[in-house]
Amino acid sequence: MNLLDAIRLRHTTNSKFATRPLSDEHLRLILEAAAACYVVAGQPPPWKMILITDAERRKVVADLAGKSMKEQMEGPFFQRYKKYFRFSASDSEKARDGILIDRMPRILRPFIRLVFSPSSGRFMRFFGASRLLGRNQEDIVLHSPLILALALDCNVYKPLESSGLYAGIALGALVQTLWLVTTSLEIGMQFISLPLEVPERKATIAKMLRVPNTHNLVALFRLGYKDANIERNTIDWVSDQRKRFEDLAGMESWSGPLPEALRDAPSILWNITAP
Repeated sequence: MNLLDAIRLRHTTNSKFATRPLSDEHLRLILEAAAACYVVAGQPPPWKMILITDAERRKVVADLAGKSMKEQMEGPFFQRYKKYFRFSASDSEKARDGILIDRMPRILRPFIRLVFSPSSGRFMRFFGASRLLGRNQEDIVLHSPLILALALDCNVYKPLESSGLYAGIALGALVQTLWLVTTSLEIGMQFISLPLEVPERKATIAKMLRVPNTHNLVALFRLGYKDANIERNTIDWVSDQRKRFEDLAGMESWSGPLPEALRDAPSILWNITAP
């Protein structure tokens, strides 16, 4: 797969992966590509990666991920992210962003409007949706062949200083490289975000992985080979919409429109003429 194909096809994989472990050859390619992510010339990357394949360690992460998902669904999650949720393909296409909930048990569909109400947590708990989502999350993390942890050097990652900005840019370059390389290898990748939002759970994982005090555990991802035959989760979503490039860029100033010739130039990425 070439680079442009990987950029076009890259997306988050929500479902389970094939159970077979990643090959050493593919793992080496992922790590070598990551090691090539230099943002500031002459300075070593400010991050360290930890590969987790041990079943007991994956079980700890999976348990915390499931609990965190259930609690978030019964708490402020939907109020916090409601502007990003879409419940129809037409709404998703119109916004060209967000998360399209395209798979939901029939019994829950009439109550979608309650998801955005202040009582959404009680609704999710009453119908067992939060418990189901928690179990799904625990299951897919537990059965992922690889969990990848990323930690940033605290001496470099200082959010209020310029070094913090560069460390964030370096981390972004790393994550994008990982996503493009895994896409090219038909390996799925998904962010495991919620456990790290709870300080005690983040500390538990960091201690288990023996992350030193010099580094801050900032991200967890699950990886595995894709399998089109694996059934999707009972409640599931897609997030494959892309904003139009002209909505994300200005010419010469914040609101400066892109020239018509640029907007109408042939699209090499999508192999169509840009609208």
